[in-house]
Amino acid sequence: MSAARPFRTLFVSDVHLGTKGCQADRLLDFLRYHEADTIYLVGDIVDGWQLRSSWYWPQAHNDVVQKILRQARKGVRVVYVPGNHDEFLRDYYGVHFGGVEVVEHALHVAADGRRYLIVHGDHFDLVVTQARWLALLGSRAYDLAVAVNRLFNALRRRLGFPYWSLSQWAKLKVKNAVNYIGEFERTLADAARHHAADGVVCGHIHHAAIRDDLGIRYVNCGDWVESCTAVVEHRDGQLEIVHWSDEMRKRGPIAAPPLGVAGQGSEIAA
Repeated sequence: MSAARPFRTLFVSDVHLGTKGCQADRLLDFLRYHEADTIYLVGDIVDGWQLRSSWYWPQAHNDVVQKILRQARKGVRVVYVPGNHDEFLRDYYGVHFGGVEVVEHALHVAADGRRYLIVHGDHFDLVVTQARWLALLGSRAYDLAVAVNRLFNALRRRLGFPYWSLSQWAKLKVKNAVNYIGEFERTLADAARHHAADGVVCGHIHHAAIRDDLGIRYVNCGDWVESCTAVVEHRDGQLEIVHWSDEMRKRGPIAAPPLGVAGQGSEIAA
């Protein structure tokens, strides 16, 4: 892959910049090889919960911010829909930061005429809205699981095995987790109907999916902590999940193109 692939729209969620589990280098690689007229940042891009307890901001995380801001300066429309982990931005609806629009939600009209409600999805999660302490505890437990999984996969790489996600396996095997995902998807589909939309694009649960069996199209972007997935809209309006870790394995190691000047500090919270 030698040149950026052009798309109409990119949808990215749950990057969790500011955490050790964030795979910022893979997101940078994805952004180098994908261009679009519009980029939607569908929440939890920056992890304010983690940054409040301990500061972690390596160069790769700063480079992601700078890459997005450069896209905005080049004329790409960048729309940021905050989630629960970057809820501090919810005080700035309607404000532009370096060309990035911060909005509560958005309605995206695809090339095929379908209307999509763009929301992070945490407002429809009863654990987040009714038991914040439990959501915070769950976030810490998830961070621990990611840390353990990172060590486990370092050993797998040395043995020549591909990445394997403990939490994704658990989500698909544990009955309560499967029920939670199913209920979340149905609730988001109902929200899209309430907005007279044909579909919904969301994040939050770190489980990429495109479903048409809910009476409405349900699209989840996934995450950049484990699955490294995003959703792209082709010029004809077709939506597709891109599994970037798989694409990188197929491509093999190559020299990364230069990022340009970085390290100027994050402009996203200016």
